Amino acid sequence: MSKVFRFLGKAALWFFAISILWVITYRFVPVPLTFLQMQRCFEQKADSKEMKLEKDWVSFDKISPNLRQAVVASEDQLFMEHMGFDWDAMQKAWVYNAKKKGKKIKGGSTISQQVAKNVFLWQGRSYVRKGFEAYFTFLIEIFWSKKRIMEVYLNVIEMGDGIYGAEAAAHEYYNKAAIDLSKKEAASIAAILPNPLKWSPTRPNALVKKKTKRIMRFMRMLGPIDFE
Repeated sequence: MSKVFRFLGKAALWFFAISILWVITYRFVPVPLTFLQMQRCFEQKADSKEMKLEKDWVSFDKISPNLRQAVVASEDQLFMEHMGFDWDAMQKAWVYNAKKKGKKIKGGSTISQQVAKNVFLWQGRSYVRKGFEAYFTFLIEIFWSKKRIMEVYLNVIEMGDGIYGAEAAAHEYYNKAAIDLSKKEAASIAAILPNPLKWSPTRPNALVKKKTKRIMRFMRMLGPIDFE
């Protein structure tokens, strides 16, 4: 039994050391590939589709302030204030999902949690994955700045079928660089983030149009965001 405990202890130490080093490395190095991106490529292959993986990492300063503001307004209005978790939003999501009894799941994840999930973990809703998500969210909030979290988020987030990050999305939908996105264009992209495989900012359905207008209203309420 003592050998088992020693093995588990060593395994835990190695896990903590590797995970912390991994997080610190991505504090400075662009994320080359995410598990979601690999998963989508496998899904495309399985469906006999042409494999599409459009992504182009750009620095924080080359992403329009409009898009940064739009995703905060849409996804996580307390992003600059919390330490990775919005407990009130999580509680509301839990109550909502309990009432729905597994029909339509509502998320309460912050931008930090989404980065942890997309960069370091696999997709899924198991308690084990959520536990690892909380752990990596805690780490990036400690070792990264809010500016870095936003930079990574806007470079890896899925924004369409085979489209990842602000730069690829800006070129795909508006034939321009991410830095040149207008307020409405940024709000339209932010509006599709909950369902980027089915929704389009340039061919919006009624729901996307409604969400875009609401995001633009929230953007006016929030005003400019200082990430420094």
